Amino acid sequence: MLKADQIAGAGKSGKKHWIELKPRLDASLLAVLILAATPIGNLSDASPRLIQAIGSYQHIACEDTRSFKQLASALEVRFQARLYSLNEQNENSKLRELVEIARTENLLVVSDAGMPTISDPGFNLVRACIEEGIEVSIIPGPSSVLAALAISGLPTDRFVFEGFLPRKSGERKAIFRKLASEHRTMVFFEAPHRILESLQDAAEVFGPEHQAVVVRELTKKFEQAKRGTISELISWAETQPKGEMVLLLAGTTPGELDYEELARQAIELAGTGIGLKQAVSEIASSTGASKSVIYERALRLKA
Repeated sequence: MLKADQIAGAGKSGKKHWIELKPRLDASLLAVLILAATPIGNLSDASPRLIQAIGSYQHIACEDTRSFKQLASALEVRFQARLYSLNEQNENSKLRELVEIARTENLLVVSDAGMPTISDPGFNLVRACIEEGIEVSIIPGPSSVLAALAISGLPTDRFVFEGFLPRKSGERKAIFRKLASEHRTMVFFEAPHRILESLQDAAEVFGPEHQAVVVRELTKKFEQAKRGTISELISWAETQPKGEMVLLLAGTTPGELDYEELARQAIELAGTGIGLKQAVSEIASSTGASKSVIYERALRLKA
């Protein structure tokens, strides 16, 4: 007899198997918004709770309905839920409808891969439900951010996730300049056709010898973590590697501060009208760098 904390599944062979489940989330739990992580590559990473949720809930919001149907088919799980498209373009217009559903019934939210709200749709819906007093819960699972960080070899005790890098070089450099004195490991998403340009921009700001890692095709057949200096990674990127990519940059230490870059920042800030000495003082205060060294480099650059 099937217990309340088990579900039955059948593989291609038709042989029935039992999957033990935690009873935290079940179809009788009402008025809850549930965020569920989906595999980022390897379908075997789908959790039993995710499989149970897909087969049990009557309302599922997904980033792309076609992708979700393909996932359910690949996992060999039948669902009878009504599907709602929830993507970057329509999230705001769908909010009220989805909030009203979550007010009285379970609403499962999934993205195409990984955790909803992490550079994927769902954040605004979560905020709206919280404001309405609706419980928000989680079915944890794969995360490309944490997976890449864990295998990078860079410090994991403190890190900052910056999401997708801008497409334009000038905007990317501006982001990098703001992070030039960041002591934590920095994590970014990047497309394969822009990884070379992004590394070149990073080299200009952080220096070619700065340590970096590019992780691609996580959990898939050709998973790879390329580690080295930014200069070494630029040479690798010139071979046009493929696949979804995560770029990680080592944090800086006081001994590794790029004073040339800090001097350029001071000159740029001084151009707003506050004067070079005040600009240098503000840069030094925020980075822990030497005011005299920044000022000397700035005068040299202006000469």
